[in-house]
Amino acid sequence: MPIHRLLTAAAAVSLIAGAAMAQTPAPAAAPAAAAGAKLAANGDSMTTLRTNADFSTLVKAIDGANLGGLFQDRARNLTLFAPTNAAFAALPAGQLDKMIADPTKADLRKLLLHHVVNAVVPEAKIKGTRGPWPSGAGDKIVLDGSAEGVMKADSANITQAVTTANGMIYVTDAILVAGSVPETLPQAAPEPAAAAAPAPAPEPAAKPAAKAPAKKKK
Repeated sequence: MPIHRLLTAAAAVSLIAGAAMAQTPAPAAAPAAAAGAKLAANGDSMTTLRTNADFSTLVKAIDGANLGGLFQDRARNLTLFAPTNAAFAALPAGQLDKMIADPTKADLRKLLLHHVVNAVVPEAKIKGTRGPWPSGAGDKIVLDGSAEGVMKADSANITQAVTTANGMIYVTDAILVAGSVPETLPQAAPEPAAAAAPAPAPEPAAKPAAKAPAKKKK
């Protein structure tokens, strides 16, 4: 599948790192939608996440990694795969808090940036296709829309797609893990050729005709 208008992984990491260094103060949050409500677009991607209670853990992680300004910047067009609170709850107890508390934020940023593509990826680019896309962490996200009515990112199911003022948010039911699925599927082995029918047995050789007895001379 050709991927148009994407920056190289190295350039993506550089741009995202630059956005992380230049922080933008978080705007006053609008009242959060009740847990269980569908995610609804509300301006930029970061504001959209802040206004839905089902993404409070993701928001906490993004703020902890100092990446909030990245998803508020309307000059950027990004795709974010957004795990729900339930998806983060599957992590081992205390793991996320430990990553947030790490002064370097290295593991936390790597985890979060694996959920980012440095371009808008519309649904039409996923449906009916399967292949790797470069993530902001410098690795690949495998997007799979080859099955009818199903879209996946790595091994997570995409349950909703939302267009925001500065990109796309795809809600996922699990945290994306690099390398959790192969980038390409093995090709099916060709079916064995049908065995040729056995050649017909040769006809038995015809017996020579019996000679008539010779007549005796008188």
